[in-house]
Amino acid sequence: MKRTCTLLGLVVAVVIGLFWSSSAHAAPSAAAPSARTTVTPAVSVFDVRSYGATGDGSTDDSPAVNKAITAANSAGGGIVEFPSGNYKSKHTIHMKSNVTLQLDAGSTVLGSSADTYDAAEPNPYDAYQDYGHSHFHDAMIYGDGLTNIGFTGSGTIDGAGNLITGNPGSGQADKIISLTHCKNLTLSGITLRRGGHFGALINGCDHVTSDHLTIDTASDRDGWNVISTTNATITNAHIAANDDALVFKSDYALGAKLPNGHVTVTGSTLSAQCCNALMFGSETCGDFTDYQFQGITITGASKSGLGMVTMDGANISDVHYRDITMTGVHSPIMQKIGTRKRCGNSPGTGHISGITYDNISATGVSPSFTPTIWGESGGNHITDETFTNVNITVPGGSSAISTSVPSNNATDYNPSSIGTRPAYGWYIHNADNLRFSGSGVKFASNDDRPAVIANTGSDLVFDHFTVQRGSASAYDLGFQSVTGYCVTGSVTTTGSAPRVNSSSSTQHCPTPSTRYEAEDAAYSAGSTVDANHLNYSGSGFVNTDNAAGAYVEFTVNSAAAGSYPVTLRYANGTTTDRPADVIVNGTTVAAAHSFAGTGSWDAWADATLTVPLQAGANTIRVAATTANGDANLDYLDGPA
Repeated sequence: MKRTCTLLGLVVAVVIGLFWSSSAHAAPSAAAPSARTTVTPAVSVFDVRSYGATGDGSTDDSPAVNKAITAANSAGGGIVEFPSGNYKSKHTIHMKSNVTLQLDAGSTVLGSSADTYDAAEPNPYDAYQDYGHSHFHDAMIYGDGLTNIGFTGSGTIDGAGNLITGNPGSGQADKIISLTHCKNLTLSGITLRRGGHFGALINGCDHVTSDHLTIDTASDRDGWNVISTTNATITNAHIAANDDALVFKSDYALGAKLPNGHVTVTGSTLSAQCCNALMFGSETCGDFTDYQFQGITITGASKSGLGMVTMDGANISDVHYRDITMTGVHSPIMQKIGTRKRCGNSPGTGHISGITYDNISATGVSPSFTPTIWGESGGNHITDETFTNVNITVPGGSSAISTSVPSNNATDYNPSSIGTRPAYGWYIHNADNLRFSGSGVKFASNDDRPAVIANTGSDLVFDHFTVQRGSASAYDLGFQSVTGYCVTGSVTTTGSAPRVNSSSSTQHCPTPSTRYEAEDAAYSAGSTVDANHLNYSGSGFVNTDNAAGAYVEFTVNSAAAGSYPVTLRYANGTTTDRPADVIVNGTTVAAAHSFAGTGSWDAWADATLTVPLQAGANTIRVAATTANGDANLDYLDGPA
């Protein structure tokens, strides 16, 4: 669908202008210095020095900062500016709505050892999560229930080694930024350094935007905890943490299970010295859905590079990883369903489903944890996942061990909670409908364990999967009590066929197909090949003109005449169906076939139908029947 970005941007600009113009030029009180304005007359700027801040690095400037914030808020909104200088903050800074803290180049807000920060507030729900997650007032900067707030510029907020990494005592702070129930938050350009337990902790927030944020907590603990938050866009972040770098959680600190999702993270670099680089959990009360991670570099993680656990009853679905490179990770990919159930309202056992990994490269280091997909029994298997062009190199170096199911601590979320996996490349337990395509595993040092072992599950496909064989390994891929496994087109690194061991398992391979990318097809005038959404196959997708009759036409080859299933992958980010005629060799075989909404333009769905094909080349045209045009079309899967 064609988007009118220019018009939308103009509307947004007008709305923002109206908001700021209504709050500009408020008269200061008699006791307060005047606000000075920037070149843009619609936005008032409140210089903290005008309210008593010295910027000399030793005087307590937090009272002056709080006065400037109050003045900006009372004026209806504005920018609180920190010119170049070092601003000591011995007390908690209290954010207020419609205020942006702007840290100019050369400005630093410094934490203090004076033990005069706000005390941690009581929380009747603090039994459901760790102390640091349960209390919010004990921070350098705190706010609750705020709207339209921001932290921008190019300066730094530095705890200066004075924030607490454990449970703070009276007057101590354990986080730089602490926000609850916020809406319309911008966190861009600045650097957060030495944050204690957290560089930034937000909980219960909606509509968060972050660009070029730097967090350096490598000498402390967590980088950014994004908890119970919806509608977030994070671009170009650089987070180097000791504990978790960028982590998505949902706890019970606010007294309810809250939703999470509609999050995009792109173009970012992450590292975690002791723990997880990009993580879901461990606090997982509310459900998570619609996460897009793309163009991310991970340079170290002593636990998981890409970690995902549901320990407290949450359902995690519709999560997509694309174009990610990992080095120095001890556990490249780990998923686990656990049964800790540390959440209010009697949580059950969670689910993980609908996860995709595309174009992932990982190099592991010792001590190594085998990439793992670990579901729970019964109805809590991990389901419906794809791994496309996922290539992992592990350290290796193990001799063959027992291939029985390793031990598991179901209330522990760490990679080490599962015993040594009997496979070096992938260990899969209690999982259904997983497909590995064009992927592979290998080791740096000879490993005599099988490359893959799958235990208990169904419909597991390894299509053009490459494995490295240990010099004394008994087999390459093992299936234990798996209903419907398939190994097709796969080889070892030396080109031989992989050896399969299938104890108490059955083999079933889906009908082979050929993929026809939409960008290689013919399409109507006005259509374009785009790549501005996530999770497409190939180099892009076709976005047709908004017109009835707009089309994409594939040329599909068939070895023999007959009826064949074909699958069209599409995205429709609207709530309106975009029906299209499916026309084969000039004859309409499906009139006004439904292409219903998929929830967003980044979410793709399959439309499958059976069509008659002749031997040789066939044309399959998808032609819009309404003025909305076709849905975005990614590819067609047809007969092999």
